[in-house]
Amino acid sequence: MFSIFPPLLSYQLFAPLLLRVTLGIIFIIWSRDKFKKRITKIGLNKETSIATLEGIIGIFLIVGFLTQVVALASAIILGKRLFSKIRSKAFFTDGVNYYFILFIISICLIFTGAGFIAFDLPL
Repeated sequence: MFSIFPPLLSYQLFAPLLLRVTLGIIFIIWSRDKFKKRITKIGLNKETSIATLEGIIGIFLIVGFLTQVVALASAIILGKRLFSKIRSKAFFTDGVNYYFILFIISICLIFTGAGFIAFDLPL
């Protein structure tokens, strides 16, 4: 394979690390924001369980534990959000492009794995 910067190919496992940590931080921020909105209401409902699931996904992605399984779960969540935007005819608006990029990052993590600094680094 021809590369302009061949020495950089030895660092190719840093890309999944950066994608994984970025996606994990975003999911933790979404979870925190949902919990802040629900702080006054007590009880378990659909929104609270989704916020908990997003928090767990974010933590697992940052730590690098079960990365491909968690990336699949995040792709399902983001796919549902994209599908709801398509149904409401708001597919190529500003916020949806963000969801689409995150969906592609999730799919990439399914295929590439965790990268460096992870519990499920391939042996």
